[in-house]
Amino acid sequence: MTLVARMLLRRLLMLIPLLLGVVAFVFVVMRFSNSKPEYAYFQGANPTPEQIHQFQLENGLLDPLPLRYVRFVADLAQGDMGTSVLTKQPVVDSITTALPLTLQLTFLGLAVAVVLSLVFGVTAALFRDRWPDQMIRVVSLIGVAAPSFWLALLMIQYLAVGQGLFPTGGYINPADSTAGWLQSMTLPALSLSLPIAAQLTRIIRTSMVEELDRDYVRTAVGSGLPPIVVVGRNVLRNALITPLTVLGLRIGYLIGGTVVIETIYGLPGMGQLMISAVLNGDPAVVQGVVLTIAVGFMVVNLVVDILYLLVNPRLRSAA
Repeated sequence: MTLVARMLLRRLLMLIPLLLGVVAFVFVVMRFSNSKPEYAYFQGANPTPEQIHQFQLENGLLDPLPLRYVRFVADLAQGDMGTSVLTKQPVVDSITTALPLTLQLTFLGLAVAVVLSLVFGVTAALFRDRWPDQMIRVVSLIGVAAPSFWLALLMIQYLAVGQGLFPTGGYINPADSTAGWLQSMTLPALSLSLPIAAQLTRIIRTSMVEELDRDYVRTAVGSGLPPIVVVGRNVLRNALITPLTVLGLRIGYLIGGTVVIETIYGLPGMGQLMISAVLNGDPAVVQGVVLTIAVGFMVVNLVVDILYLLVNPRLRSAA
């Protein structure tokens, strides 16, 4: 087994205790919350104490907490996240319906953030201390300070309501209309990605400036290599190591930001599903959504670790 394979195996093994910790944390928090599934089940029908007691017995709500936790973990291992007390449907079915939209929004926002930050970060570094650099730094500073929900409201006001260029909300399935899907997802993706793009732009600019000042760059350019080759082959690759680390952390912000953005734009994704479950007192759906997002965040960070290995040869040799 190669050194890289052993390092990746260690990363995978580290996910097991982390996942168990997340499951335990979510279980404990949900059990000590004010959410009462026995009341949500009857949906305001004023159940009698006998009906509530019968519901608690049938669903194991009166069992000792350790026993309920073991049963919860055993059900999760079989892919069972419980049943919604409101819709009476398996939580897995609700998540399966909502997850594709959230993934589309997250990865579209990620793609926009990466492209914008690369273009503006590299441009700012190459034109250091000149007007393009100064303009990009000012705009990126404003972008860092602007929260995504505020940008979403501004875009709806001026681009959707004012100019009529985009819909104010709603979702169009790409299977029905690719153009309609892109139009319905543009504003949410921009609202989600612009603050992260601004942060990454500043980090890429700083990393690029540090690399451009190194001796090997001056040596390579002085030996006759075209600057574009030096920048594209060496400088940019070395400068992306730090932004990759930050990007892994910012993806968590992207996933969490979808809760607010989906609510503002009326997108039926994981965010809407969780908000609805919280407001209606449906703990099984809440814990299912939280666990799914947590697992997604861990998988994304594993992918970032792999990319980090590919970009940083020194890390591979140290593995």
